Amino acid sequence: MLKKLLGLAPKLESDGSYSPSKIALKLAVSPTTDFENIAYQKYTGSRSKILVIFTEEKNMEMKNGKLFSTGNHPVEALVPMLHLQNAGFEFEIATPTGKPVVFEMWAFPSKDEHVNTIYNKLLPAFEAPKKLQDVVVATAVDTSSYAAVFIPGGHGAMIGIPEDENVGRILHWAHDNDLFTITLCHGPGSLLTTALGAKSFLYEGYNMAVFPDSVDKQTPMIGYLPGHMPWGLSEKLKSLGVTLMNTKSDDTVCRDRRLITGASPAASNELGKLAAKTLLEELK
Repeated sequence: MLKKLLGLAPKLESDGSYSPSKIALKLAVSPTTDFENIAYQKYTGSRSKILVIFTEEKNMEMKNGKLFSTGNHPVEALVPMLHLQNAGFEFEIATPTGKPVVFEMWAFPSKDEHVNTIYNKLLPAFEAPKKLQDVVVATAVDTSSYAAVFIPGGHGAMIGIPEDENVGRILHWAHDNDLFTITLCHGPGSLLTTALGAKSFLYEGYNMAVFPDSVDKQTPMIGYLPGHMPWGLSEKLKSLGVTLMNTKSDDTVCRDRRLITGASPAASNELGKLAAKTLLEELK
């Protein structure tokens, strides 16, 4: 009751899940973003397509059994996509089974004109994405039109995605064909799929920027999460031979070979700029 009075209690949703508390939303969510509307020299080649793999899952079970109302973080998805769009790239939207993309709408920057514009433009694709299995089949015969794979963050990226063999197939395909892989925050959980089926982890020895487990452990205190995480992403990656480039949920971004990563929602703009500039330079 005291937490509720102080605005620290997570909000109970109609489906029994919990979204962040009033205090957590004030601290972690802004109605606008720091997106820089850069006029890039647009890419005009044949490899203009970026496959974006979204989660279709909404509720993440915490250690205490409570459900966190999550999905894809809108800023982590849409701000990098704005940069890539400005650089001349287009998007192929997919989810594991073709169900609609789920966003953390409580984190949506409602007063950001650019984010609203691209969201509404892509809404039909978000509502009717491709089934990832179909994309796997299609990419087996079509590599030349793709530039990169992008997997946005949000805690929802840790539900189902890390165990999805089709995600692993796509990441191995991207790696084998010298495509870039772009991801941030909790999105690097997708990289764990490359070790499914007793395979060696594809990114052993890589440097990465990832959302720190230490921050996830703190957020239940302000009601951002309704409990502690079921498992820790950054420590899992570290145990597989990854070198973590950040200790805070900041704007750190990192490129190692053809993998581009970012630390948190605060890195969305920097990740977008790095991804856009890198693809333009490498695809000349």
